[in-house]
Amino acid sequence: MYHLPHYKEKDQAVVIDFMKQHPFAMLIGVDAGGQPVATQLPFLIKEKEGVLYLQAHMMRQTDHCKAFETTQQALVLFTGPHTYVSASWYKNPQQASTWNYMTVHARGTLAFLDHEQLLQVLEETTTLFEQDAQSPAQYKELSPEYVERMAKAIVAFEIKVDALEHVFKLSQNRDRRSYEQIMEQLNEQDADAKAVAAEMQKRKGHLF
Repeated sequence: MYHLPHYKEKDQAVVIDFMKQHPFAMLIGVDAGGQPVATQLPFLIKEKEGVLYLQAHMMRQTDHCKAFETTQQALVLFTGPHTYVSASWYKNPQQASTWNYMTVHARGTLAFLDHEQLLQVLEETTTLFEQDAQSPAQYKELSPEYVERMAKAIVAFEIKVDALEHVFKLSQNRDRRSYEQIMEQLNEQDADAKAVAAEMQKRKGHLF
C-alpha cells in the first residue's frame, strides 16, 4: 500500500463512511498450510467505545472458514470505483499514465460468534441491505424453521480492527490544469470513471 501523504484522508470518519458505502469487501487470510484464502462478503461496520468492529457471516464448509479456525489474523479489503488515467490528459504528457482508485485495508483478529449472535447478524444484515421495512424478504418474515435450517450451514464472525490503512489516489499530486483536464476526460467515460471524477471534484477546493 502507498503511504504518500497526498493520498491520505485526514478525517477517519470519511474513511469509515467510505467502508459503509462499499460494504461488499474481500476477506483475506491464510490457512494452516500457509496458503492464502479469500472470499467476498457483505460486512456490518460498527464502532464500540472508539474501537472499530466488522461483522459478517459465511458458509461453514469452505476453505476460508476452515482457515480462520486455525489462524485468526484477517485482512478485509474495501474498494470503490477505479479508473485508468492517461498521461495525455496532463499539462505535460511526457510522464507515466496511472490508475486512480480508493481502497481501505482493515487488519485485525477474527473471532467466531455463537448461534444467537449469528441470528442477530443475519437480522441486521437483512435490515441494512433490504432498505424496506415492509419488504417480504425481511428477516422477521422468515419462518423459524427455515432460519434454523439455514443457520446450521453458516457461521457469523467479528473482527476487531487493530489497524486501518487507506489510499485515496485521486490525482492529488497534479497541478490544477492537469487535475481539471483529468476530471473533464473522466466525465466522458463509464460509470466508474464518472464516480472517480465526482470524488475528485469534492476535493478540488481543498487542493487549489
